[in-house]
Amino acid sequence: MSVSALSSPRFPGSIYEFLQVASVLSLLLLLFKAAQFCLHRQWLLRATQQFPCPPSHWFFGHQIPKDQELQVILKQMNNFPSAYPQWIWGTKVRFQVYDPDYMKLILGRSDPKAHGSYRFLAPWIGYGLLLLNGQPWFQHRRMLTPAFHYDILKPYVGIMADSVRVMLDKWEQIVGQDSTLEIFQYITLMTLDTIMKCAFNHEGSVQLDRKYKSYIQAVEDLNNLSFFRVRNFFHQNDIIYSVTSNGRQANSAWQLAHDHTDQVIKSRRVQLQDERELEKIKKKRRLDFLDILLFTRMENGSSLSDKDLRAEVDTFMFEGHDTTASGISWIFYALAMHPEHQQRCREEVQSLLGDGASITWDHLDQMPYTTMCIKEALRIYPPVPGVSRELSTPVTFPDGRSLPKGMSFPDQLSRGKEE
Repeated sequence: MSVSALSSPRFPGSIYEFLQVASVLSLLLLLFKAAQFCLHRQWLLRATQQFPCPPSHWFFGHQIPKDQELQVILKQMNNFPSAYPQWIWGTKVRFQVYDPDYMKLILGRSDPKAHGSYRFLAPWIGYGLLLLNGQPWFQHRRMLTPAFHYDILKPYVGIMADSVRVMLDKWEQIVGQDSTLEIFQYITLMTLDTIMKCAFNHEGSVQLDRKYKSYIQAVEDLNNLSFFRVRNFFHQNDIIYSVTSNGRQANSAWQLAHDHTDQVIKSRRVQLQDERELEKIKKKRRLDFLDILLFTRMENGSSLSDKDLRAEVDTFMFEGHDTTASGISWIFYALAMHPEHQQRCREEVQSLLGDGASITWDHLDQMPYTTMCIKEALRIYPPVPGVSRELSTPVTFPDGRSLPKGMSFPDQLSRGKEE
């Protein structure tokens, strides 16, 4: 009798063959990516060869300390007139433009926003007016323009004055305890209080309710995280970024910011279920910002989707308070650094209002010197020191130098300093 043994499974051989194939494919992919990297870098070098720049590492680019970027740009503005390429890493270059004639040419075109920089804001504020391009941007802009009509803005002055008084009352209590005061957080609460009441029909005081501090902290965290992500090669991929500590922190902050805006929308929708509130809306010649979003129909007859609605609310909630707070803080800083101008502004306001009157819309064009100081402070210390564009067609600058389609660059809007 013969006994036939079962043949042994060939798993080890199969695994070995699989690893061989995987290794070959990985090597081919690596070679392909390396070739792609070299070709793209060569194209960028040729595209920017008319514009000299400081020496940079072939992979790490111009290595600039995190808190020194704007100071470095200011230095390079003196060394390289008009513009220069700033290398972020091997195939990532931003063309820094700061010459007025260059900027006038670029801003007069209809190039789209640079996707590479702005896309990191999308999980936070969505594709609202800040991130949209082309026809969708024009549609949303046309829809929201009535919210900024003079008839809408005039009554807001009294609301803003009330919010400022709450902030100043808090300052008086704190200054009595200490000789110094960090104003930015208090100004941020004041501007959030103002935008919530003016644009989003909020009742109550954000400045006196501690629950809003978590939203403000989330905004501060997201500002910093977005800034650092743009400059980190390994954080460009969404999947890789999501498993990093920064990515997890960003995800938590996104959720907190969305919870805040969702609650604002929900609260207003509940208010609009009241017949008396609806009657008030019908009597208004012009709707407030959030009511426009809730009631307006698009060109195809449909209302805004919940996604688009939240994107606009997220965008204006952030831009309406954080950027404003930064601008106001820098204005105070500029006045503190120039007490002679501060005194002239104080005298001008006191001569107009006396010691107790509240400011009104009609007062705003009766303060020429204060207005000049505000504009000059915003010129030197802009809350947003640059905007990014991506060339949709080649451009030739006034001095004859040119750039091809596809180049991405930020326009530096001022010779000022960053917050």
